[in-house]
Amino acid sequence: MAPGADKTGLRFLPSGATLHKLSALLTLVLLIGIFAFTSPAFLSVNNGLTVLLQTSVIALLAIGMTMVIITGGIDLSVGSVLALSGVVAGLLIKAGLPVYPAMMAGVIAGGLCGFANGLIITKMRITPFVATLGMMLIARGLALQLTGAAPISRLGDAFGQLGNGALFRVVEMQANGFPKVIFPGIPYPAILLLIMALVGAYLLNKRQVGRHIFSVGSNEEAAHLSGVNVHRTKIWAYTASGALAGLAGMVLMSRLSTVQPNEGVMYELDAIAASVIGGASLMGGVGSISGSMIGAFIIGVLRNGLNMAGTSAFIQQIIIGIVVIVAVYIDQVRNKT
Repeated sequence: MAPGADKTGLRFLPSGATLHKLSALLTLVLLIGIFAFTSPAFLSVNNGLTVLLQTSVIALLAIGMTMVIITGGIDLSVGSVLALSGVVAGLLIKAGLPVYPAMMAGVIAGGLCGFANGLIITKMRITPFVATLGMMLIARGLALQLTGAAPISRLGDAFGQLGNGALFRVVEMQANGFPKVIFPGIPYPAILLLIMALVGAYLLNKRQVGRHIFSVGSNEEAAHLSGVNVHRTKIWAYTASGALAGLAGMVLMSRLSTVQPNEGVMYELDAIAASVIGGASLMGGVGSISGSMIGAFIIGVLRNGLNMAGTSAFIQQIIIGIVVIVAVYIDQVRNKT
């Protein structure tokens, strides 16, 4: 019987996972302290908002990725689905549809991609790695084909509101006619991320679908014998991952104020890294939304701090890769104890 398992063989979040999450939180605090010491500008309000905005997209992807990983699967398609969702929204706006209904259609398009992933994995019995790899290529190809690999611009000021707007922002006009920001406000992407994280945590910890997700990832056969609809649970997790990828696409494209069909490349790896660093087990059955949020901010703070220190993007990739390997190794050690 697996560590932390009950008599049915179903394993839920063990104390070791909580310890992993706490160590990740301490790592985040340590990184903030180190970068604050090396660069006084790191703790400025503007830089803090930059980190928050940069991390929000990866964190939204990580929420869906965590649900998929807990089922024992993986979703390699989220970066491409993000781009396709943005393209769908952009084309609909160009066709005359109002901005927010078009954005909702983009999120739905992402959810449909995730739903297709779930069907392929459960009904065709293709492994999640191969199924979502195929969807990654399909979604990226569609995004490039529909746009001719060219960006979609001139989408109107309303399109940029979600990614660039803020709640309670206070701006004062100066005597010279230029605006002065008194209080930058709370960015809309941060508010959206908080809402999605709370909803995700509630579903995983308080609702039946969350218990089923943990059950399927812990012991699929035992979950089936216990009356859990394994196929429906997996389809739900992949659909949620696709919809959140679509939502992340809306945030990212809105920030850019332009739809870029090439956006989202390698974002799936950042989402996986955030989940694993935050304590999700690639073996399935273990993970939490709060841990994944910590993992996402570790990546965001690490990238931002290294950028401010003048570290090349290539070295940053190496460092993040090492962090992921260490996190997976810790997970393996935890599963053996």
